[in-house]
Order: sequence, then C-alpha cells, then structure tokens
Amino acid sequence: MAAVSDWLSGHGPEPERARLASAVRLSLRTLAADAPGRSVEVRVPPFAAVQCVPGPRHTRGTPANVVETDPRTWLELATGRLQWTDAVAEGRVGASGTRADLSPWLPIVRIRD
Repeated sequence: MAAVSDWLSGHGPEPERARLASAVRLSLRTLAADAPGRSVEVRVPPFAAVQCVPGPRHTRGTPANVVETDPRTWLELATGRLQWTDAVAEGRVGASGTRADLSPWLPIVRIRD
C-alpha cells in the first residue's frame, strides 16, 4: 500500500496496475460494507463498481443514483485527501441522483503521509 500512498501524496510514481486495482476494489468493498444497500452504484472504471447506500433498490437499466470517478480521485476521497464537495465542484466526480452524496461515508480510511 505504500506505493499507492506515496503516489497519492505526490511522492512517487503511479503504482503498477494490479496494486492500484487492488486498492480501488478493497476500498469499494469497504464502502459497500459500511453503507449497505443497493440504491447507489459507485463506479471506478476500469477496476470496479459496487452498489451501496440504504434506500430503494435498483434492479434494471441505468441506476437512478450513480457516482463515477477515476481511480486516483476515488482513492483520494477514500483516504481523506480530498473532500467530497471539492471533488464534485471540480468535476472530478460525476454524481447523479438524490442519494448520490457519499460524504457521510467518506473517508473510509486515513493514511498517514
């Protein structure tokens, strides 16, 4: 995880793809465990997507509540390096739907720099 943490803090190169994918998948699974439900789909292409957050369940077609971002932005949010409101305001996160605000569940973990 040190390579990912170094990269996020600007002190290292981008981690190898497998390590980056692992960090994204693990943090998304943690989000799904912390916010159980199926009303929001969180997508971090190309690595993973999860459904989470209590509320009406999505079953077919495009979900009503979708959050999508890139791996770096997701990991910055998950580790508390980036605030949800800033990421949305800067256009680094696409969030649609009335339940697509993940700020109550972020950060997932804090990593010391």
